[in-house]
Amino acid sequence: MAATPANPAHPANPVNPEHGRIGVGVLGYGNVGSALVALLAEQQTAIAKRTGMNLEVSRVGVRSLSRQRELALDAQMFTTDALSVVNDPATDVVVELIGGVQPARELVLAALRQGKPVVTANKELLANHGAELYETADASGVDLLFEAAVGGGIPLVRSLRESLAAEPVSRVMGIVNGTTNYILSQMTEHGATYSDALADAQALGFAERDPTADVEGFDAAAKAAVVATVAFGAQVPADSVYREGICGVTDEDIAQAERLGYVVKLLAIAERVGYVNEKLGLAVRVHPAMVPVHHPLALVRDSFNAVFVEGDAVGELMLYGRGAGGRPTASAVLGDLVDAASNLCQNTCTPIGSLEDAVICSINDLESEYYINMEVIDEPGVLAAVAGVFGQHGVSIRSMEQEGLGDQARIVFITHTATERDVQATLGDLRELDSVRGMPGLLRVIGG
Repeated sequence: MAATPANPAHPANPVNPEHGRIGVGVLGYGNVGSALVALLAEQQTAIAKRTGMNLEVSRVGVRSLSRQRELALDAQMFTTDALSVVNDPATDVVVELIGGVQPARELVLAALRQGKPVVTANKELLANHGAELYETADASGVDLLFEAAVGGGIPLVRSLRESLAAEPVSRVMGIVNGTTNYILSQMTEHGATYSDALADAQALGFAERDPTADVEGFDAAAKAAVVATVAFGAQVPADSVYREGICGVTDEDIAQAERLGYVVKLLAIAERVGYVNEKLGLAVRVHPAMVPVHHPLALVRDSFNAVFVEGDAVGELMLYGRGAGGRPTASAVLGDLVDAASNLCQNTCTPIGSLEDAVICSINDLESEYYINMEVIDEPGVLAAVAGVFGQHGVSIRSMEQEGLGDQARIVFITHTATERDVQATLGDLRELDSVRGMPGLLRVIGG
């Protein structure tokens, strides 16, 4: 999206023209914050040669002054008063790496209202308060840039905002959480159980001690909301995103998927589904899915991320790279920082633009093919009864396989395209059959 002149009613803070100095206030000094400061020190001379700007860290807001820091900085640069970093006249651009909603929201709003551009990696903040923040940034005539909020070092947001700004994007689908992709990769490639793969991810630092945000899909859902907002120019709040995590994926599901020519991945999907009552209809969801082995996303392993973009004119694109980690994420932050500083010097900005109201469709109205795995008593008439339930709800069976398990049998179905509502009704009735043992497993199937 092209840069536009800043709003004269909210002029940006004057930047010291001498040597093009830009003061950078950093909020948060964890993995990404410390990596950003280190990367900026490494690249400062190169950036100055290319842009004529000298980016210098002015202040750093931290939670504690007593914590040991990996990078030695002047002790006076650190403060526990984050707002003072924003208000400091030496701060021209604010980088928010605190995470969470508060106090990040108030700090970002304070910076934007003062005419100071903001760079953030905070997907939770954007997913829950994005509309307010975008409006404030546009009204103040300064940048709010957030490349690192989705996909770590992958240039997804910039691609959607700039390279594909005139492209009628029809679907964005991808792997946007490295923790869950690592777990599923270990289960697929090494036969690990879910609990063992999770423990391994925690030992390697891919998963937090409390992995809920990752394995239950909250992290991916927040990213899906941000991506959908940018891709379709519509307000997509986090609580409108349908969400399922990977906790229910079993070893048996992984094995059956492999046998049938699929790989199980946790996908974030945002797509246009036409218009509903003259408003843009969107479907935004996060859930495990069976991806054909020949699909590019099936080849994305370990903690890597990849996003598949489909457009009416451009066709299909895929962006791939490290979706997490201090330096890859810091690289995306630094790229935004250079853009924000350059626009500030020129008194321009790159607005998100007005967001239209969209209808976020219920998961029940969406269509897919489905994998259904169940165990039943192995006796005459059971298969006919099960097939009858599918027929009652208009769910057509594409393939069926049965495996004997002593006095029980496992039946695996792949359906033709059906609505979620009809499939869930089918599962509900199947659970009522005396011959069905346990809860039938379900995964949505992505077409090749």
